[in-house]
Amino acid sequence: MTHQRRTSWILHAVLIVASLIVAFPILFALLKSTQIRSVVLSPSLIPGPAFLENVRNVFLNANLLIFMRNSFIVAIAVTVGKTLLSLMAGMALVYFRFPFKRFVFGMILLTLMIPVEVLIVPLFDVISLQPPGTWEEWWAWLQRPDRILFQPAEYGFGWANTYFAMIVPFLASATGTFLFRQHFMAIPRSLADASRIDGATPWQFLQRVLIPMSWNTIGALAVIEFVYVWNQYLWPKVIIRREELQVVQVGLNLIIGTGEGVEWGYVMAGAVLSLVPPLIVFMLLQEQFMRGFALSESK
Repeated sequence: MTHQRRTSWILHAVLIVASLIVAFPILFALLKSTQIRSVVLSPSLIPGPAFLENVRNVFLNANLLIFMRNSFIVAIAVTVGKTLLSLMAGMALVYFRFPFKRFVFGMILLTLMIPVEVLIVPLFDVISLQPPGTWEEWWAWLQRPDRILFQPAEYGFGWANTYFAMIVPFLASATGTFLFRQHFMAIPRSLADASRIDGATPWQFLQRVLIPMSWNTIGALAVIEFVYVWNQYLWPKVIIRREELQVVQVGLNLIIGTGEGVEWGYVMAGAVLSLVPPLIVFMLLQEQFMRGFALSESK
């Protein structure tokens, strides 16, 4: 009994130390966000009295509220749109018959191997270039196969400096499609047959049978996508040139700026506040998140 208790104490001590190491950057930012400007660059880790002042300044003087609003709009739109599209794509791959279904699924999984950095330049061209002025110009371009093949980015959507540029390119998800496909394959096919016998349409089957049975997978995917979109930096930095439309991660970099008089107390306060929305989403969907991955592991 004594040996088991000693082993338990050692295990808990190791876990506590590991947790502190993992959480140290967050704790460091939280401590520095409470200090005044003359202390924040010192090695002192003693909490100060300036947290509320730093929070007020970062909201009023650094436009953090605008950056967080933009990130929230983009994250919610991408999370909802990506979940719905992944849900319908997974249903199509499991319950519908069409030619080359396995090949289509393989091509979807192949997109996971393409780094985002490789897509930045062509995606920038497609999003930022202006669309044709008239339908005649568009039809003239379509009638030239050589131009379509060798000049595919001659016309774009003209979405630079808009929310569409940060939302639409990320609505499709190979990861979400894979998760829902695997989940639907574990659901007995007899439910689909029974729904078909009862006269239910595919949309009714999705709405009344699949969605109620998929809340754990939906919650897991929603947490992953919300955190991913909230932490985006590279694409918004490239496609958005208007400060009032920037997201929170780029906004924090704008707060730092390039000058010497950086208000690191503001920066640390902004970094801490930017963690709150993903943390709230994770706390609200924690149960679905854990069950979703537990179910996927048990399959």
